[in-house]
Amino acid sequence: MSVLAIVPARSGSKSVPDKNVVSFRGRPLLVHSVEHGLRARNVDRVVVSTDSPRYREIALAAGAEAPFLRPASLSGDRSTDLEVFEHALDWFERNEGYRPEACVHLRPTYPMRRVEDVERAVDLLLADPLADSVRSVTPAPHTPYKMWRVNGDGTLHPLLDSTLPEPYNLPRQALPVVYMQNAAVDVVRARVIKAGRSMSGTRILAFPMDRFQDIDDWWELSSVERDFVPGDLPSGRTFAFDLDGVLATLVPGNDYREAEPYASAISLANRLHDAGNRIVIYTARGSATGLDWSDVTRDQLRRWGVRHDELRFGKPAADYYVDDRLISLATLQAWIHSCGDPQRSKSA
Repeated sequence: MSVLAIVPARSGSKSVPDKNVVSFRGRPLLVHSVEHGLRARNVDRVVVSTDSPRYREIALAAGAEAPFLRPASLSGDRSTDLEVFEHALDWFERNEGYRPEACVHLRPTYPMRRVEDVERAVDLLLADPLADSVRSVTPAPHTPYKMWRVNGDGTLHPLLDSTLPEPYNLPRQALPVVYMQNAAVDVVRARVIKAGRSMSGTRILAFPMDRFQDIDDWWELSSVERDFVPGDLPSGRTFAFDLDGVLATLVPGNDYREAEPYASAISLANRLHDAGNRIVIYTARGSATGLDWSDVTRDQLRRWGVRHDELRFGKPAADYYVDDRLISLATLQAWIHSCGDPQRSKSA
């Protein structure tokens, strides 16, 4: 059963001009989706459907197929996914006799999906012969049970008709969990597109994900680019770590020879170093007494196995400042493990 991944990439974005090829982590946005399709074990072919010769060249350079340019009539603001997929399937059938079993929808605007997301969604569809499609969803941040329509006379009417008694007055925990589609990955059988003229059909399987990271404007682009998934640490940045109180214990009387290493903190700094980041260790040792602690400090870093690029006595400039007053070690750990952005300051 052949699986075709389609990356739709028209050139007429209004919110972010040329959004589908804007640079994201040093590469055009659509390239990330192409690579997800190429690396997925159960995707056979990856095609980019675009109306732009320049986009087409970018797609080809990334390893995708781009055997046609999409007509302008299918590349406007109101063009639908169904029209784009019908055009691609018709082209392949007419020119190659190629008829895939299923199509994977990989939007360029979701560069943070994982290859495993694509593979699992495809497996989910192919394992259920009765399923028409799979759609990725994430828990909705706001429940529609507390949403309203405003009638012509100014009165409110609940958005959802529900058998629950006055759900808009119930606590959120008492309401059903509701999901929203997140645009990461959809898989649909080709027969549903061609014969049913639908991108979903009627039996739609849920592929739950925990995040919504679709990009529609500059703010979302900036927000997503700062984010990263576990195992995909940032690179090319500078992290400055305080030594005493962060990587090593505080000692009474400032006798730093008695300091002991914090193994978990050093492991975290080493992970960032191995991911291609510059690690600067700084310390204020000796600033009050005038004593020279440089030899003791360098020996400790060597014995403790702290991989770093520079040792400074003072507070250097850096992208992220990790100490007990600005970004704490706990905050950095939470950032990496939960994929959030580290706070740059703490509220008073």
